[in-house]
Amino acid sequence: QVQLVESGGGLVQAGGSLRLSCAASGSIFSINVMGWYRQAPGKQRELVADITSGGRTNYADSVKGRFTISRDNAKNTVYLQMNSLKPEDTAVYSCNAEIILSWGSSWSDYWGQGTQVTVSS
Repeated sequence: QVQLVESGGGLVQAGGSLRLSCAASGSIFSINVMGWYRQAPGKQRELVADITSGGRTNYADSVKGRFTISRDNAKNTVYLQMNSLKPEDTAVYSCNAEIILSWGSSWSDYWGQGTQVTVSS
């Protein structure tokens, strides 16, 4: 059984910073892409950033230059450093990981429970 546990959300003023963490645990053979998504009230979930096991990153245009995604493969953990936060960054942030449970099996998507990020103006 695999679990993704997020931490680091909260309330911050505009211009402030937060760092999210997401640790994957369980019977994991390998993790491919890890990423962060967000969903604001009344809006569809959107990709914020993702990172491959080799360190290649991809960002939404709205967060480029402000957010940085990183990962520690030894700890099966992905991080999202969020700087210069804006009220429009307010959302529930969820982490996602493409995981193989055993040799020869296919990749499966796993999700964390989500953490609230609220940016006040």
